Amino acid sequence: MTLDRFRSVADRALVPFVGAAKTVGLSPNGVSVLAFLLAVAAAGVYAVSDRAPLLYLAGAVLVFLNGWLDLVDGALARELDVASSGGDLLDHVLDRYADIVIIVGLAAGLGRWALGIAAVTGVLMTSYLGTQAQAVGLDRVYGGLLGRADRLALVGITTGVAAFVNPTALTLTLVGWLLVVFAVVGHVTALQRFYYSMQALE
Repeated sequence: MTLDRFRSVADRALVPFVGAAKTVGLSPNGVSVLAFLLAVAAAGVYAVSDRAPLLYLAGAVLVFLNGWLDLVDGALARELDVASSGGDLLDHVLDRYADIVIIVGLAAGLGRWALGIAAVTGVLMTSYLGTQAQAVGLDRVYGGLLGRADRLALVGITTGVAAFVNPTALTLTLVGWLLVVFAVVGHVTALQRFYYSMQALE
């Protein structure tokens, strides 16, 4: 189910955005920081969305922009021939913090902290297993049921729909079920990546 297999298609669509970033003088690290700030803004909007459900739509737009800029930073680094380990580290650290703040914002808006903790641990373990494979000498693992691109797409779509649903228990159910998916499928994806890595090491 992972959207990462369409990375080459996204790379072609990024060309005008990379050109725009070059024109305004943004560095790849600057794009990474901007993407993170959009995630923080989305989290803030989600945290107060119980007061005005249409805020979910604003959060969805911010999440999609975060995901898009997360693709632009790498493409820009390759275009400028400045890709580096430091830039890769910064990008991954900011991605993890972005994942955390978005899910915390969703949980805060629902007041479902236990579910938020379960979801954020699933997301973090998925990402950890993806990079830990690389740490033991394998290629970085992007596979499994639910990668980062899938998560961002699900957040954007679900919260976008939630903005127009009757702002009662059903809205809570949509976003609540999103956290359930992250909690359950996130841990399943982490275990899949662990299994793939162990098989590759044998």
